[in-house]
Amino acid sequence: MILIVIVHAYQYKDNLHWTVVRVLYISHMYNAFELGFALSALMVNVFLGFDFQIEPQLNEPCLATSLQDFWGRRWNIVSSSILRDTVYNPVRMMWMPTLGRLRGQMLATFVTFVVSGLMHELMFYYVMRVRPTWEVTWFFVLHGLCTATEMAVKDAVKGRFQLHRMVSGLLTLVFMFVTAGWLFLAQPLRNGMDIKVINESSILLKIFKSN
Repeated sequence: MILIVIVHAYQYKDNLHWTVVRVLYISHMYNAFELGFALSALMVNVFLGFDFQIEPQLNEPCLATSLQDFWGRRWNIVSSSILRDTVYNPVRMMWMPTLGRLRGQMLATFVTFVVSGLMHELMFYYVMRVRPTWEVTWFFVLHGLCTATEMAVKDAVKGRFQLHRMVSGLLTLVFMFVTAGWLFLAQPLRNGMDIKVINESSILLKIFKSN
């Protein structure tokens, strides 16, 4: 239902402020991921039996209260789990004896984000077939630095000070929207991917309505 509203709103894209259009794009991406994961889970249940349950891929990311909460527990959980086992834990275990617990965790977090950024850069290349501009990598580098800083701040205050959930949640979402619009979506928008997605979504919506 939300995707239908978003696709319908694209008809007025030229009359909307760019910030509103950016919010529509990010909301479209989120809802498309959620729908895709739900359909994948349904197909797994159909072929493997409804007794077989797969872990949800999204855990209400809009309710995240920090970057750690968003990336570690709410967004694309399977990818987070894979990166935790293959990148974060080995780097953390390697460097904690030298750097200490907190700095080892911060370094491992940053390295994990860098690896994720390079993976996304590769995926963007295969989808768009254009020379990398590294903006999506910088998106993850920025989030890695900010998440590591967040860890240091939390350790420094040690529960003596804590923002209200509504305040921290709003700050997290604003940061996600601003940085995603600035860096993550920059190359796809520059290469017209938004127009292609809008056209394809409009066609699917017409097929849905006709049936």
